[in-house]
Amino acid sequence: MKGWIIWFVGLPGSGKSSLSKAAFKFLQKFCSQDIVYLEMDVKRKEYFPNPTYTKEERELAYKMFGDEGIDLAKQGKGVILDGAAYKLEFRDRVRRKFNPFAEIYIKCSLEIAMQREANRPEGKIMANLYAKALERKKTGKIFPGLGEVIGVDVDFEENPNADFILENDRLSLEEAEKEVIFFIKKWLERNNLQ
Repeated sequence: MKGWIIWFVGLPGSGKSSLSKAAFKFLQKFCSQDIVYLEMDVKRKEYFPNPTYTKEERELAYKMFGDEGIDLAKQGKGVILDGAAYKLEFRDRVRRKFNPFAEIYIKCSLEIAMQREANRPEGKIMANLYAKALERKKTGKIFPGLGEVIGVDVDFEENPNADFILENDRLSLEEAEKEVIFFIKKWLERNNLQ
């Protein structure tokens, strides 16, 4: 079978992880090929056991993340990438190096992303990421382990030509999942990947 890559991108708190995980579960049942789920928050710590979240480290981590996805897709696997990929060049690099590739942009206002992220428990990433980044920006307070935060310290570069843009400010998780899965089914059919 021919491999493929679908990259879920967007702000922290946009819903990309929830939606990419739902897509992964669906695709495991829907597709006969191996489906692999790569999550940047997990992979970064494999690539850099003591991450510093500097610009240089982040750029190298995204290069490694994209390359890992490409290597798996070249083995005939379906690959779901879950990572903010705040720079368009991160996504475009993978698109240039491997086809079929789809970018799913989970679009969400910063305000809504901040509300969602504030309710997220401490886990793979620091809890209250946005609040800490805003406090640091305002007061200069240092938060150990807090790098540049997408949406506060660095901009998320939108791609108006993403393969699918889901406006996720007002949708329930179930509604958003249905829209994403509908797009993926059509995309797989269009690319003869079923």
